[in-house]
Order: sequence, then structure tokens, then C-alpha cells
Amino acid sequence: MKNLSYWCQLLSSVIFLCSTAAAQNIDNPVINHDFPDPAIIHANGKYYGYATNSVVKGKYAHIQLAISTDLQHWSDSGDALPNGAPWANRDYWAPHVMYDPDLKQYILFYAARSANKDFDMCIGVAFADNPSGPFLDKGTPLIAGKGYVNIDPFAMIDQKSRKKLLYWGSDHVPLKVQELSEDWKSFKPGTTASPVVFPAQEKEYSTLVEGPWVDYHNGYYYLYYSGDNCCGPHANYAVMIARAKNALGRFRRLGEANGTGKSVILEKDDQWKAPGHNAIFKDNKGNTYIAFHAFKADSRSGRVMLIKRIVYQHGWPAVKK
Repeated sequence: MKNLSYWCQLLSSVIFLCSTAAAQNIDNPVINHDFPDPAIIHANGKYYGYATNSVVKGKYAHIQLAISTDLQHWSDSGDALPNGAPWANRDYWAPHVMYDPDLKQYILFYAARSANKDFDMCIGVAFADNPSGPFLDKGTPLIAGKGYVNIDPFAMIDQKSRKKLLYWGSDHVPLKVQELSEDWKSFKPGTTASPVVFPAQEKEYSTLVEGPWVDYHNGYYYLYYSGDNCCGPHANYAVMIARAKNALGRFRRLGEANGTGKSVILEKDDQWKAPGHNAIFKDNKGNTYIAFHAFKADSRSGRVMLIKRIVYQHGWPAVKK
């Protein structure tokens, strides 16, 4: 029995080392210019990265697009939403792209400022046959309102219920979720928005919460979110985590579960400040990564994109150092 125990332990160690070796080392930043609020998907053997509007190489992009085959080297590939939206005039922020296998279309959700003075930031949805676009907006906002409540959309098909869900929010109010129609173009009749995470629940990074991203792993829905000040000279930003057994919640924050009152899994260090607004994705070997933006601590180069590995410890995701 002693020999059996020894060989089992040895086999476990080998399996762990092999799985660790399968994940590549990445030198950050992977995109060294302004590429805020990044989202990454893996499609057609490539990685497609999308980001908030910016000027790259002298050209404006409503939704920045970058493409990579190895996660380390990225090529700027223009504007994923070249015509913008007929209802918006500026501030195209925080894209999220997903694929609907039934519709056989890629779907882009994003926030933009309304051209209608009765509204401020709104959430739009656009469609394309390819992950590189061009995406075409549906013509009207999915949701409109005043202030900065309606930003930072994330959409998914719930693996359990197969419902189509949208998460969004910011501006010192709770993050919300609501079911969408089958074509993604409206909220499903009879449904209402439900809160999933509230602001001002912790001492740090919780004044406002935004940038939701949900990942399903081993029976739990893990809700990544950011707070509380993404930008400017006083940027103070970090990524936090909560989880639930149901996509609609109740989501329990890490700080609740472990009694520390701190749900942060990614925050500033000596090299990077104000890291946040993340995306979660897998490589072609099944390894999980987090993409996020951050400022270099010693420069003003804008919010560059970084990628790090996600590992699970005691049932919770952690950013591998």
C-alpha cells in the first residue's frame, strides 16, 4: 500500500506539471498602446481582441480590433464597427463579442453615447458573420437612460437554462442581469432586471462596481467585476469576484465567503496601476486566462492590455503570478 501511495502521488505531480507546462508564458503588456476594456474570443484558430474607441496609427476606431495567433503577438486590425451606430455620436465603450451557434452569427454588445439629448450612455447590439466584422448595429439602442448606468454589457447563453442573458451596470447602482429575446435585439417580454452585485459593500474598490463578466466552472457561475475609478490621475481600480449556483444569483462575494471583507483578486502593484475591466477566455488547450487593461506605473501610455493565467484555489479563481 505504501508503494501504491507513492506512485499515486508521483502520478499526480506529473499530471500537475504537465498541465502547468501546457500553459504558455506571456510577457506583458501584449498590446502596448491604449486598448481599454478589452474582450477576447477564440475563433477560427485565432484570438480576436476588441476594445473601447481610440486612435491607433492615426486612424479612429469605434471598436478597436486586434488579432493574434499566439496571445503574445497582436496585429491592429482596424474597426470592428466601422459605421458606428445611427443612434450614437461618440464614446463607444466596453465591447463584448460572442457567437450564437443557432443564428450562426457573432454578436457585439457595447455602450455608446446617444445622439438624442434626452439620453446619455446607452447599450447597443450589432451583428456580423465573422469575428472580425464588419458588425452592423440593429438601428436602435437595446437600452437607453441618463448618466452612466447603462454601460459595460456582457451577454451569454446560460449553460443550464439556455436562457440568453445580459449583465451590465455602473454609476453607483447595482450590477444587473435580465433575460434577452431569442434574437438578442430586445429584453424578453415579462422579464425584469435583477441586481447581482451591490456597490459600497467593501472598504476598497467598491464605491462603484462595473465591468461584469461571468464564467462558468465546475457548477459555479463566477462573476468578475471591477471598481471603483478606472481612469484619470486618481485612477484606483481592481478586479473582484463573486459566485453563485444560478446565473441569476444570489452571488456571494469572496469577501463574504472567507470572512475577510475583501473580494479583490487583481489590484495594483509596483509595475501596474489601476488594473481592471477584464475578460475571461480559454486558449486552444483549455487553459483559462484573464485579459485586462492597466496603466504602467511609470508612464502615461494609456490603458494597455495584459493577459495572465487564471487558476482555481479552494473553489475560487486566482490570478497566477
